[in-house]
Amino acid sequence: MALLRSYVNGTWVTPGGDGRPVFDAVTGEEVARVSSAGVDMAAALDYGRSVGGPALRALTFHQRAGLLKALGSYLREHRDELYALSARTGATLGDAKFDVDGGIGVLLGYASKARRELPNDTFCTDGGIEPLGRSGQFVGQHVMTSRRGVAVQVNAFNFPVWGPLEKLAPAFLAGVPSLIKPASQTAYLTERLVHHVIASGLLPDGAVQLICGSTGDLFDQLTEQDLVSFTGSAATARQLRSHPVVVGRAVRFNAEADSLNCSILGPDAGPGTVEFDLYVRQLVTEMTVKAGQKCTAIRRAFVPSGMAGPLAEAAAEQLARVVVGSPANDTVRMGALASLEQREEVRRAVKALLAAGRLVFGDPERVDVVGADAERGAFISPLLLCCDDPARAEPHEIEAFGPVTTIMEYAGVEDVIGLAARGRGSLAGSIVTGDAQFARAVVLGTAAWHGRLLVLDSDDAPESTGHGSPLPPLVHGGPGRAGGGEELGGIRGVLHYLQRTAVQASPRVLTAVTGSWVPGAARDAGGDHPFRKSLAELRPGDTVIAGPRRVTLADIEHFAEFTGDTFYAHMDEDAARANPFFDGRVAHGYLVLSFAAGLFVQPDPGPVLANYGIENLRFLTPVYPGDELTVTLTCKQISPREDAGHGEVRWDADVTNQHGASVAKYDVLTMVAKNWP
Repeated sequence: MALLRSYVNGTWVTPGGDGRPVFDAVTGEEVARVSSAGVDMAAALDYGRSVGGPALRALTFHQRAGLLKALGSYLREHRDELYALSARTGATLGDAKFDVDGGIGVLLGYASKARRELPNDTFCTDGGIEPLGRSGQFVGQHVMTSRRGVAVQVNAFNFPVWGPLEKLAPAFLAGVPSLIKPASQTAYLTERLVHHVIASGLLPDGAVQLICGSTGDLFDQLTEQDLVSFTGSAATARQLRSHPVVVGRAVRFNAEADSLNCSILGPDAGPGTVEFDLYVRQLVTEMTVKAGQKCTAIRRAFVPSGMAGPLAEAAAEQLARVVVGSPANDTVRMGALASLEQREEVRRAVKALLAAGRLVFGDPERVDVVGADAERGAFISPLLLCCDDPARAEPHEIEAFGPVTTIMEYAGVEDVIGLAARGRGSLAGSIVTGDAQFARAVVLGTAAWHGRLLVLDSDDAPESTGHGSPLPPLVHGGPGRAGGGEELGGIRGVLHYLQRTAVQASPRVLTAVTGSWVPGAARDAGGDHPFRKSLAELRPGDTVIAGPRRVTLADIEHFAEFTGDTFYAHMDEDAARANPFFDGRVAHGYLVLSFAAGLFVQPDPGPVLANYGIENLRFLTPVYPGDELTVTLTCKQISPREDAGHGEVRWDADVTNQHGASVAKYDVLTMVAKNWP
């Protein structure tokens, strides 16, 4: 059989030697051989740092996002091939779509979020300006820049497509190249994925590399600027995290490990309720999707006292209808485990669990299989256990990484919170209940032990993606046994690959460093009105100062009549004076904004195309009849759009009264043409 190739130093490399055989999970036939013999790990990392890194850092966040979007679209065209190859891992078509489509979805999701939430620049800021001195001339801000290393991925066997892509997306956006190291059991599918990534020609050289086989001396070659993202067992995570180079050089290490995830049935959700049915359906789904080989699958099912029997009966009825066998058969709902070794590992774990419980469905040694040989393929029955004594240690410490769940009863809210915590940290948990107060108590009581919690009820069930589905905008990870790390989480995932640096400087220098105007820096109020300038001409600090305009009582009363806002502070002198914040009738805040807009606007057609919002608005000082308003509008930040003839401009607006006191501060957001006319 063919040896799987690695892709390093810009070329495909066939390893030396015979390699380790990898077998079809369904038929037991040899699929390929895997080895990293002959791969120069130091050279691969150096290539990523010296070639891939500079090429990525030369691109802006928006340009990188555009490439991710294009790659996602390209991979969609090759999904059928990846689906077909996934069947050899034991995955049904539904399992394959979960893996392949999920991974592509992460690419597209991150591309979209980056364009919306990150600047069209090679770096970003984190948080606002921090005043550090009394006069305003010593300030600080955090900047986020790309690390100069390589993001090393060590992935698990269960998601050979989604795993690499969900790590690639945020690292790529951050300008950090990836080196993918798949698990050997399913490396042939990851190799094909990377083949398509490289064949697309979309990504810069060195942005993605692949090593099939063992890590060899890879970890010995890491530097302070490299990062490691690991998915797998908690034991392996501990071993890699304690590597002398990782420890000695403080290599940023993120682990997402196996965990004993739980699902909690609320006391209100008895048989016959919508929530009970939802619970049973979700439990069976989590047991059988990917044959239970998900780090987010439900391992512990907590139900109220007296409910173990009804739940076991309802779940067993549904599990009995699950057809196990070859993914090639259209009737099959659950395929094989990834390997015969994995099946033996599950059997060993189940044997240990049975010391504290009993089987209520399935037989670990026997299963009826459709379309395949039950012994040559890595097939196993869904196994539902019941532990009558939830105080036993086994169900809270032993994970059978397959279609295995243990039912346990709890006595009340505090009891179930304590039981959930005995898993010592989980990636995901769920609470199925229609009782919002029970949900609140359990969420707040268990959140410290979980990376994600789903509250499932009749309201959100039609749209819920389920207990075991990590989503790009939300954190995937968990404390303790779950690894202590975080992946995804929207832009949080990108920030993980960036270096946060506090910059202390004067407003003038900080403006120059960040490219965004900082209060206290010089303004330029000369020349043309800033609204007459296209993006090509506009600069941070360009300012218009307009006013004053006197606010009259007639203005206030007209605005109240026109808008219908007759709040007493605007209309009743005595009531307004009784208010501890006012000395009499005051102008509407939105009247102040309207007058400010009328002062700073340039009405003729020009490069300013639209006003699309206001942010960070604060009303600071009351405006009384007779006050005079002046507005200072300063170009604060310019963000050209990569794929359009315009961009966004953020303006700093400061409205002051005749005494120089700020009455309102806010950011005005406009769309401005790149060139005009």
